[in-house]
Amino acid sequence: MSLGSGRHRVRAAARATVVAGAAAGMLLAACSAPVTSRVQPPADASPSPVTASPPGAGALPLRPGEWRVDLRLPQGTYRPSAPSGGTDDYRCFLLDPRLASDAFITGVDFVPGNPRVVHHAILYRVVPGQVAAAEARDQASGGHGWTCFGDPGLPAPAGDPVAALDSAPWLAGWAPGTGEQLFPHGTGVPLAAGSRIVLQVHYNLRQGGGTDDSRVELRLAPGNAHLAPLHTQLLLAPVELPCAPGQSGPLCNRANSIADLVSRFGPEAGATVAGLQLLCGGTSLFAPRAGSTQSCTRTVRTPARVVAVAGHMHLLGKSIRIELDPGTPRARVLLWKPVWNFDDQRAVVLAHPVTIRPGDRLRITCTHDATLRNRLPELAGLPDRYVTWGAGTTDEMCLGILLETGV
Repeated sequence: MSLGSGRHRVRAAARATVVAGAAAGMLLAACSAPVTSRVQPPADASPSPVTASPPGAGALPLRPGEWRVDLRLPQGTYRPSAPSGGTDDYRCFLLDPRLASDAFITGVDFVPGNPRVVHHAILYRVVPGQVAAAEARDQASGGHGWTCFGDPGLPAPAGDPVAALDSAPWLAGWAPGTGEQLFPHGTGVPLAAGSRIVLQVHYNLRQGGGTDDSRVELRLAPGNAHLAPLHTQLLLAPVELPCAPGQSGPLCNRANSIADLVSRFGPEAGATVAGLQLLCGGTSLFAPRAGSTQSCTRTVRTPARVVAVAGHMHLLGKSIRIELDPGTPRARVLLWKPVWNFDDQRAVVLAHPVTIRPGDRLRITCTHDATLRNRLPELAGLPDRYVTWGAGTTDEMCLGILLETGV
């Protein structure tokens, strides 16, 4: 096989992994719930936090027509354990809301059972056509859930995998600083009768261990309620953060760092790093542009109205910005967090939804700070490394989350 054909196959495989996997939620592996912070408002939108109860304050009152469904871990408790000598365990639990008719999810309250180890949680929709595959995965472990670095690993519905980035199958998420979350007034996420839900919990064991009995309360409304259906669009950019001056060691070599990433999370993790370069127009698959700031621009393919916006990075995050049509008269800053705070992650609702149209451009830009690796207690004692996109708490991400309705 020639070098050229080999590169072509690597590019094709990486692109398939990053696009199809991300479309199914793979690139949300370690990302969490929507976030809030000091935001520079767009010209036609003044942001406010998503309605939410403070952490630990209990559920907010039900609105007319709503009811709650309490979902527990199938076996009551789970004891996380990190494979491959790592400190991160991603576990998917299959939950059944027992819906006999269509409904809308209008709010979510995730209650972590063991806050020392629960890093974040994501809820994924399992449509009726995926239920058999989900049950088979769950039964293979005796009903205790399954390991799921990345997405839940279920067959994706047929269709254009790139388009699936515009409508990701996730329902909601939780991260530190989040209480009960209510979706914007007059909206809800559709959930068909017979659907299941996958609760993916990211456990990080650097701060302790023990069992977990986390639970989820769904706030539901009837499927015939006059609510605008919500869907999620994902924006993502590479992370190519070299070691800072004065840092050294074998993992400061990019190839060594990626090999370590693959040893912890499997070959898909390396394919994701490569695929992000392809998705975002990297000049070289094997020697990308390294630096503390990375960005990616996507062209809008489907009209929508953005009602809320979020961003996600890990502990080395410094700032994040999401823009619409940068450099044009229609330019808008949808999210600007000049100081990233991992421990405060709630969504920001736009007071005036922003319409996006085919041909518009959405850009996400993230800045990370490698020197934080030597200053944060959570990362104390870890070797210096070249940091790429990865599922672990000690890896990084650059992710934007747009909550949208139709136009």
